[in-house]
Amino acid sequence: MSRWILGWRVLRETVKRLSFSETHALRVAEDFEEIEAEIARIKSDKRVKDSELFEVVEEVFDFPTLMALYKLLNAGVIKVVHGAVASGKEARIYWAEAPDGSDVALKIYLVQTAEFRRGRRVYIEGDPRFKEVRGDMRRLVELWCSKEYRNLVRAYEAGVRVPRPIARRGNVLVMEFVGDPEQRGRPAPLLKEVDLDDPEKAFETMKRYIELLYTRAKLVHADLSEYNIMVRDGELVLIDLGSAVDVSHPMADEFLLRDVRNVFTYFSKLGVDVGDPQEFVQTLKSKRPREAS
Repeated sequence: MSRWILGWRVLRETVKRLSFSETHALRVAEDFEEIEAEIARIKSDKRVKDSELFEVVEEVFDFPTLMALYKLLNAGVIKVVHGAVASGKEARIYWAEAPDGSDVALKIYLVQTAEFRRGRRVYIEGDPRFKEVRGDMRRLVELWCSKEYRNLVRAYEAGVRVPRPIARRGNVLVMEFVGDPEQRGRPAPLLKEVDLDDPEKAFETMKRYIELLYTRAKLVHADLSEYNIMVRDGELVLIDLGSAVDVSHPMADEFLLRDVRNVFTYFSKLGVDVGDPQEFVQTLKSKRPREAS
């Protein structure tokens, strides 16, 4: 059986059980022109009567991504996917449901994008996990997805408020859906979009998160700003931990100072007396775990 035929059969079974809420054309191989021609041929075939065959999600999914979703379905991790709620150059975020009806988020990294390698090179170089995958984009993306999952686990267990990690398969990450309490299925707003009731308290919370991340999780976010902090009912939630590096990373100190400066600058604009970011960094370094020195 060809990979193409198997892909359509897997898709049909997955769609029936996932109940995808968007309808778009699926592309399951690298050659887009070939796929479009094959879809047109199948649609014109009067023997194909199952309209559910064409109920698919809204972005480009190749065969391994479909298989990852299928395995998450069979493992009882997800049940329904409602559609994309956020989109970027490297990944899409989907609102989905677990079998118990609870909301979860699917972060699906896009494999067919050069932006990934360009945008993440600085975080990859020097990391031994990425030494052998320079020319393999899929493997690189899957390792990055795994890295984000493990970073979330470390941060969550250290007491940092991040989306609770649930599962990871291939280039698909499953985690808690941080939603807007006023409308189900809508993500909570970002810090830059919110007027805080108590900026001083929020600033102290952010400093505590940075400290916990550094001293307990032994991580530096490395891309922290008001653009990747969500606010739900006044609670701050750090997101996008794929860029986070271990404190032993050769650029960890530089990333830490940049994170702190970004946070201090933002809250300073809100009128908070933030103090000296360099002094805060030095205080954190004095608390750095010995084994990470």
